[in-house]
Amino acid sequence: MEKKGIIAEFKEFALRGNVIDLAVGVIIGAAFQAIVNSLVEDILSPILGLVLQGNLSGLSLNLFDGAVNIRYGAFFMAIVNFFLMALVIFFIVKGINAVRNRGKQADNPEATEQTCPYCQSTISIKATRCPHCTSEIKPLP
Repeated sequence: MEKKGIIAEFKEFALRGNVIDLAVGVIIGAAFQAIVNSLVEDILSPILGLVLQGNLSGLSLNLFDGAVNIRYGAFFMAIVNFFLMALVIFFIVKGINAVRNRGKQADNPEATEQTCPYCQSTISIKATRCPHCTSEIKPLP
């Protein structure tokens, strides 16, 4: 087995298609996160704040005479942000899978024939007996 240098090994790893796809996905995901953050902070947070009579992301709890400030409103908005990102990614993956499955269905039309397991002749998929060897066949579902 030939021993590769660390640089050659790294080059082989970095130039694989799936690594490049992952890098592109991370960059697009980071850019998309900015859009979702703006949606949460600039649109949803003010609307929720209006409904709840205050700035939701500014809600906090001061402990020990102000020495500790727990910003639970910002944490809540981060949770909303996460769920929005997860929801959007879910719909993107669902759409991609639908497009992939549509292509597979076009490539694989439904079978109309089957092979007799006894004489290997081609018969109708609905046949219960092979006309060539007269064996009983279980029809395919």
